[in-house]
Amino acid sequence: MNPHLTSGIDVALLVLWAFALFFLVLVFYLRREDRREGYPLEDELTGRLDTVGGPLHTASTKSFLLPFGRGRVTAPTQGREPVDIAARRTDRFAGAPYAPTGNPLVDGIGPAAWAERARHPDLDMEGHPRIVPLSVASDYAVAVGDPDLLGWPMLGADGVIAGTIDDLWIDRADRLIRYMQVSVGGRAVLAPMMMAKVDRRRRRVVIDALLASQFADVPPIEAADRITLYEEERVQAYFGGGYLYATPARQEPLL
Repeated sequence: MNPHLTSGIDVALLVLWAFALFFLVLVFYLRREDRREGYPLEDELTGRLDTVGGPLHTASTKSFLLPFGRGRVTAPTQGREPVDIAARRTDRFAGAPYAPTGNPLVDGIGPAAWAERARHPDLDMEGHPRIVPLSVASDYAVAVGDPDLLGWPMLGADGVIAGTIDDLWIDRADRLIRYMQVSVGGRAVLAPMMMAKVDRRRRRVVIDALLASQFADVPPIEAADRITLYEEERVQAYFGGGYLYATPARQEPLL
């Protein structure tokens, strides 16, 4: 077979052109797809929107079918999220940090920020809530030899007792403890197990992310037997933000 189609074009050259064309189309496709969320861009200082548009810039709307009869979700969504944070810019330049104007743990500033996740629980493969209290999961129990933590005091970073552990919330899919339910001032709050230090000798649990007094403002959950993705986001953000905002000293530079 003669690879030369004409005096100036052969099969190898056509293959090279085809690859270049494919790669160019692929780049446009990927750039359109990655603009499904978070666009249009907004200038940090002026708030002016990026007005660049057209079929090569933004992907067409796509619908996704959610599992277990939860309907559909479309992307990209229209409009800007109504976000008004309780903070002020410390200087007028792009990337300038924000200083909280209230309680940053409650207001969701910096490491305490949260995302507007779905208002329904995370589900297992059968469509059941993954994370539930151990008290209602009758077919699960703490492993023999491990403390069940019930009745143990929960201490904050200041060494003060914040409350008493009265239940454990388990992940039935991953077979582990996700949260400890702590009785604080007559209300139950959830504390992330992954942030806890269990002191078996003294029979107590310490979470140094917060002071004992700050456990009272942990975001609540609505149901007694399940936690939504949004509620998980709020709880995790509150405790995570404590590593910076629990005390004024934590906000100072280390060097």
